[in-house]
Amino acid sequence: MPELFANPITATTRYCAVYGHPIKHSASPAMQNAGLAALGLNWRYLAFAVHPDNLREAIAGAKAMKFIGLNLTVPHKLLALEMVDVFDESAEIWGAVNTIRFEARDDDGNWRPLDHFPGEVSGEIRSHGFNTDADAIMRSLHEDLKLDVDGAKVLLLGAGGAGRTAALKLAAAGVGALFLANRTHRKAVELAEEIQLRFPKVTAVAAYPGNLTVDLLLNATSLGLKAGDVSPLDEKHFSFAQAKAVYDMIYRPAETPLLQAAKQAGCRTANGLGMLLHQGAKALEIWSGRPAPVAVMRAALEKNIYGGERAHV
Repeated sequence: MPELFANPITATTRYCAVYGHPIKHSASPAMQNAGLAALGLNWRYLAFAVHPDNLREAIAGAKAMKFIGLNLTVPHKLLALEMVDVFDESAEIWGAVNTIRFEARDDDGNWRPLDHFPGEVSGEIRSHGFNTDADAIMRSLHEDLKLDVDGAKVLLLGAGGAGRTAALKLAAAGVGALFLANRTHRKAVELAEEIQLRFPKVTAVAAYPGNLTVDLLLNATSLGLKAGDVSPLDEKHFSFAQAKAVYDMIYRPAETPLLQAAKQAGCRTANGLGMLLHQGAKALEIWSGRPAPVAVMRAALEKNIYGGERAHV
């Protein structure tokens, strides 16, 4: 891996950032700054704790300061739908925004990423919302669990921004059945209804799967991020013995209590490192217009999360 940022910050350094609440657990700065260094870009990637009540102002602030772009994590991905100026098709299809690119008009009046302007940018700047989560989760499931979702039965925990995106992407990929469990049951019902409307061949119900065995249990909630969190799984309604594989979108801690219990029950398990990697790599490509150095970014993530040793979770 190249030496990280041999050149100091200067008055011409450009910035990207991730907003979340909480944010201290984020490994995105380690990953993205390694990627920026490998590409030789005079950029820095920062992390900010932004309360949901302040998200609109925080996005406006990044725009005013001419940031290259933003990533959004829990709990901002749905809120941002009302706060960006224009949507990419990915954000429209999957109904959530996790990446923002700031753009300005060139001399011909065409919108271009701010990276395309070497000098001072004047005039109107807009925020362009993307979703890189949907493809990232599918790629991670394939790489980390060797899972083919075609016709699969999936129990999904969480119907918020990440959960909704995952559910819609899984439905589009042809899962056979989606069982949705969420703290607010009505939100799970609404998501199931949307899936049935958009993907009528997929069975979607806002309930646990009873005595059925599922091919995948997927945790898309934030439960497990903090020590002492309750389990996202209600084991009165579902046993780990009913799941062939368990995927937790959380990557820090590297092995959540959910994954520990699943491993003890003999399930194949994986955490969210692969999803974080691929959504982040795509975001970097959206901002820079250049192929992301995925191997460098993966190594930085593994060092940050596992202390330099690849953990098998």
